[in-house]
Amino acid sequence: MTTHVSPAWLPDAALAPLGAGTVLLLAPGLDDDPVLDTVVAEVELAASHHGGRSLRAHDPSAPASVVLTTPAGLTDLAGADGAPRAVRVAAERAPELSAEGFHLVRTAGTTVVVARTGAGLLYGLHALLRVGSAPSGEGTLDEVHEPVQPIRMLDHWDNLLPHPVMGQVERGYSGGSLFWSAGRLREDLTRVEGYARLLASTGINRIAVNNVNVHEAEARLLTDGLDDLARLAQVFRRHAIRTHLSVSFAAPMTVGGLSTADPLDAHVQRWWAEAAARVWARIPDFGGFVVKADSEGQPGPFAYGRDHADGANLLARAVAPHGGTVFWRAFVYDHRQDWRDRSTDRARAAHDHFAPLDGRFDDAVVLQVKHGPMDFQVREPVSPVIAALPGTRLAVELQVTQEYTGQQKHVCYLGPLWSQVLRFPLWGEGGATVADVVAGRGPGARPGGVVAVSNAGDDEFWTGHPLAQANLYALGRLAWAPELDPLAVLDEWIRLTFGPDGALAGLLHRVMDGSWRTYEDYTAPLGVGFMVRPGHHYGPDVDGYEYTPWGTYHFADRDGIGVDRTRATGTGYTGQYPAPWRDVYESLETCPDELLLFFHHVPYGHVLSDGTTVVQHVYDTHFRGARAAGELVELWEGARGRVEERTWARVRELLEEQARSAREWRDQLNTYFLRHSGIPDAHGRTIF
Repeated sequence: MTTHVSPAWLPDAALAPLGAGTVLLLAPGLDDDPVLDTVVAEVELAASHHGGRSLRAHDPSAPASVVLTTPAGLTDLAGADGAPRAVRVAAERAPELSAEGFHLVRTAGTTVVVARTGAGLLYGLHALLRVGSAPSGEGTLDEVHEPVQPIRMLDHWDNLLPHPVMGQVERGYSGGSLFWSAGRLREDLTRVEGYARLLASTGINRIAVNNVNVHEAEARLLTDGLDDLARLAQVFRRHAIRTHLSVSFAAPMTVGGLSTADPLDAHVQRWWAEAAARVWARIPDFGGFVVKADSEGQPGPFAYGRDHADGANLLARAVAPHGGTVFWRAFVYDHRQDWRDRSTDRARAAHDHFAPLDGRFDDAVVLQVKHGPMDFQVREPVSPVIAALPGTRLAVELQVTQEYTGQQKHVCYLGPLWSQVLRFPLWGEGGATVADVVAGRGPGARPGGVVAVSNAGDDEFWTGHPLAQANLYALGRLAWAPELDPLAVLDEWIRLTFGPDGALAGLLHRVMDGSWRTYEDYTAPLGVGFMVRPGHHYGPDVDGYEYTPWGTYHFADRDGIGVDRTRATGTGYTGQYPAPWRDVYESLETCPDELLLFFHHVPYGHVLSDGTTVVQHVYDTHFRGARAAGELVELWEGARGRVEERTWARVRELLEEQARSAREWRDQLNTYFLRHSGIPDAHGRTIF
């Protein structure tokens, strides 16, 4: 454990709106709610640091500046002498609230948060920290806040023991695991408590605590490791977060001693039912299991001639009696394909496997679908699977850890990317969006949510790069409210994290606003994807995957580049989309430029909508992106003395690495395209 840990977006100063005045907490009926203790602790911490008071009973002689209460408490308080006007306003409106929702009212110098549960009060408390500099500030509020997504979950790809290739955290760029050390749970869970607090402040309500690629040590968490799992669940429970476990489909064999894991075998079914019963007996509010099956070497139902509905329903019927959920990942494709066969298309795989199974998954199954058809690239179309299973609960999977977006060595604020995904209209403008579908909005829709791969570890800044904390923050905020402006969320994070320094806030916004586009500028162009070094996926390698079995090709030759995924002449992938997108992507005239090479193989001289050719676009964007990355180093000099020195130094070091890497991307890709096309840069810039 490090001696210095960044407070991220919950520094002491951020508590001032809560702790500077008198806080009244009235929560009749919540005595057994473990989250209420966390609310009390937050109030007392804020009051002790900022000179305020914390009350548990109404005192007319000590008017409250903040009231946190349940509907029953609000009724009692509204009838008491000297009740603030904000209390009366809240009582008059009294909206119906879900278990996680809250009503926020501010008027005449008093702020009231009303919620039915400890979770709602906790979420409302953190909303209060976001909305103003002090509870007695000017202005009025009357807002009902309800999460759009019922499930807002983080998956940790943490190993109990370091993997010889992937290390302790697979695709982790922030040090070791927060949970596991030397094959077991850490004794000191102080950092875990702090992490749970950060997640709850953004509305995250579920967490999976081990890698989806389940190795031998992690497999035993299901049996021998329940005490460790229960200790973690106890920490997260206090912050309204349910704990989940990634399990191996082969567990009946690897830890159960059976000779098969066939989902239709009665002994296998009994084993899973008994295993689930043991887990819930130890952890009554356990959330359920996460499963990666028949994917990249992980065992699954295909070995027995069964399909994914058979496999998922096996586990669903074991967890359903306990109120649990099975998150079954749809990341299934042939990772041993022949690169010579241009009819095989990895992008098609998830739809081909899962669309025919719609309606066969039990209610306890949530199909977890990556937001794009490939693998968290800087630019991909939205996965057609999300539109193809109206009878199945779905969760869209995002990647907070920056595997293909700079690995937390590069500034790459992903809020705008996720916002585009969540707002994407699956059946055309004005129709249901990705957020609508996974939230279960609409006739016959079934609720799922948003799941993302965490970017946190035991690094002193939680996320390796201090500015990568913004992605963790934005994930929770956009899962709760997809309609939020991602740049407003960025400014929210900046204000909470770095305080009221307007000049610093402006500088940070300039560094981070547009950073996703800048990263795209100097990496893989026009949606073609990958072009990274195989294995670790950091830095350029244009042909790195071109002749491998992984199915991530660009098919560049002397005449052109891109993958023909049309119905007319290609793999037919465009046909997996509903109208209008199946035709938008099919046509060169209507396909968006930023996805051109994902859907089409075109000549280098193909003219884009802005009048430039494909090859000139590559030259221009790569020079522009590398220049912008270099300018960040100079821009950051203006933050020196305005942020803590260790934070400034870490960011400076990483910005220098980003600038170096961007130059390497620029030079390798420009050189590659020049040598393949023979077309010089129109501006005569140096290309090697």
